[in-house]
Amino acid sequence: MFDVIGKKKWFFLFSLAITIPGLICLLLGPVTSGKAGLQFAIDFTGGTVWTIRFEDPDITPDQVKQVVEDQGFEASVLKTGQGFLEIRTKEAALAAPAPVPTPLPSTVPSASAGASGSPAASVNPSASAAASPSASGGAVIGPGSSASPVASAGTSASPAASASTTPSASPAASASPVASAPAASPEPSAAPGQDLPTTGKLGEVRVALEEELGPIAEQQSLSAVGAVVSSDLIAQALTLIFFGAIGILLWITYRFRDFRMGVTALIALLHDVLVVVGAFAIFGTFFGLQIDSLFVTAMLTVIGFSVHDTIVVFDRVRENRSRHVGEPFAAIVNHSILQTFGRSITTSLTVVITLLALLLFAGDAIGTFTLALLLGIVSGTYSSIFNASPLLVVWHEYDDRKRLRETAARPSRRATT
Repeated sequence: MFDVIGKKKWFFLFSLAITIPGLICLLLGPVTSGKAGLQFAIDFTGGTVWTIRFEDPDITPDQVKQVVEDQGFEASVLKTGQGFLEIRTKEAALAAPAPVPTPLPSTVPSASAGASGSPAASVNPSASAAASPSASGGAVIGPGSSASPVASAGTSASPAASASTTPSASPAASASPVASAPAASPEPSAAPGQDLPTTGKLGEVRVALEEELGPIAEQQSLSAVGAVVSSDLIAQALTLIFFGAIGILLWITYRFRDFRMGVTALIALLHDVLVVVGAFAIFGTFFGLQIDSLFVTAMLTVIGFSVHDTIVVFDRVRENRSRHVGEPFAAIVNHSILQTFGRSITTSLTVVITLLALLLFAGDAIGTFTLALLLGIVSGTYSSIFNASPLLVVWHEYDDRKRLRETAARPSRRATT
C-alpha cells in the first residue's frame, strides 16, 4: 500500500518548488514597473480593441503587429476565427474617435438685411419682383422664385444688389427661412461592417495597414476601454475571489463540523491560485502573455473545482473515522486518499482532455482562459490529494501532541500545590 501521508514532506517540497518561481516573478512586477510579472490586457489597463478582416486571408498576426508597431504603438494581435484579426493596444491615442454630429442648416430670418445695411430694402417684396438687371448684376428674378442667402451672397455685385435679390417675390415662401435654405446632403452611410476609421491616429494606422497588407474587407468591432472601467474590473475580480474563498471556508466548516478541514481546504485553494497566477507571471515575463477579464472567470472555476476534489477526500475521511474508531488518524486519511484516488484522477483526466482539445483547436480568442483552466485543474487535483489531506494530518498530530503536553503538565502542577 502506497503511503501518501508518510511522504508528505516530499509533496510539500514539490509544491514549494512550483510556487516559488512564480512568486518571484510576481514580486518583480512592481520593481520593474510592469516589464516583468503579470502582463495585463486592456481589460485591466484601458486601451483599444479593433477587429478587422483583410481581403487577403493569408495575412498573419505578426505582419499586422509589425505594421502597427511601425506607427509607434505597442500592440498584440490575435486571430479570432473566420479570418478576423483582433488588434489590442494600450495606447489611449489609438482610441476610436467620437462621432461628430452633423450641424443643422442656418435659420437666420433675413440675411440680406445685414448685408445691405438697408432694412427698408429687405421688407419690400415688390422691389425684388421688379428688380432691374443692373441692380442684380444682370440676373432677373421672376415672381415665385426664391433665392437663398447663400445664393444671393455669391451672385450679387454689391451690398445693395443683395438687398434687392435676397427676399422672394412670394411672402408665403419667404416666411419659412428653413424651407428656402438648401437642405444639407448627408454623407453616404457605410455598409454594415465597413465603417472603417478615417481620422485620427486610428485612421493613420488603417492607411498604413492597407498600404502594406492590402485592403481591409470588413471591420467586425471597434471599442475602447477607459481606465475607470479597468480599475472597477480589478476591484470586482478581487472582491469575487475574496468572498468566494470566505464562503467556501464557512461551508466546509459547517458541513464537516471541523474548522481545520475548512482551513486546510482554503490553503489548498490558495496553493492552486498561486500556481496559476505564478505560471502566468512567468509566461508574461518571458513570453509577454497577457491576462484579460476571462482570466478572472477561469480562476473562479479553478477555485470551485479544487474544493470539489478536496470535499470528496474529506467526506471519505469523515466516513472512515466512524468505521475505524481507535485507528491512527494518519492511517485513516491515507486509506481515504487511496479509496478516492482513482475517482479523482478519472474525473480530472476527462476535464483535462477536453481542455487540451480546446487549447489546441479553439484558437487564440479563449487561449488564456483555457490555459488557466488547464493549469488550475491539474494543480487542484494534486493539492486535494497531496496537500490538503496531509496538512489536515499535520494539524491533527500537532493538536494531539499539544493535548498530551497539557495532560502531562497537570499532575505535576497538582503535586507542587
